[in-house]
Amino acid sequence: MSAGEFMTILDKLFFDRPTLTVARDLLGKKLLRREGPTVLSGVIVETEAYCGRQDTACHAHRGMTRRNAVMFGPPGHAYVYFTYGMHYMLNIVTEAEGRPCAVLIRAIRPFEGLAEMLARRAGRGKNLTDGPAKLCQALGIDKSFNGWNLAAGEKLWVEKYRDIPARDVCRTPRIGIGYADKKDREALWRFYVKGSDGRGKQKTCPCSV
Repeated sequence: MSAGEFMTILDKLFFDRPTLTVARDLLGKKLLRREGPTVLSGVIVETEAYCGRQDTACHAHRGMTRRNAVMFGPPGHAYVYFTYGMHYMLNIVTEAEGRPCAVLIRAIRPFEGLAEMLARRAGRGKNLTDGPAKLCQALGIDKSFNGWNLAAGEKLWVEKYRDIPARDVCRTPRIGIGYADKKDREALWRFYVKGSDGRGKQKTCPCSV
């Protein structure tokens, strides 16, 4: 990787901030995955914030386990977990070490490496990367990236690309957390780019930030 590429990588300081701020600011940034000479990438269009032990939707709510230990580590590292016996999910650890917070990357818009992504997703072009498991499959992200330092670049990192203005950002409750307390189910901690619900569908924005 060239020196010029390193200059655009989001560093530890970007992620060492309040989780809601990071979740919102990741919209419009580029997620990149390198495999040898091949680079696959997409623009982040949907995220969800998970805010530590007080958040009953968060994996770290009940304390540290072998599965969630990365969340208690330094910010800017990948927390990748396996779910439903078949899917991987990519999160990025946020805030100070010891505060188990993270942002789930829920959807990207493909940018580079479309043919490779289509091959990995068996030609499902319409809904290629419109969900957290789908984007991990398309980019080849698995449990081997758990604990990966994204600030180091090399195989997986996030770059500056564009800033999304407040008028184009929408917030809603998070998806699939029916097990959480009511206050956490209703918290507006899902962020997506206006004009798309993260799945390429046009949608009226319920609120802006």
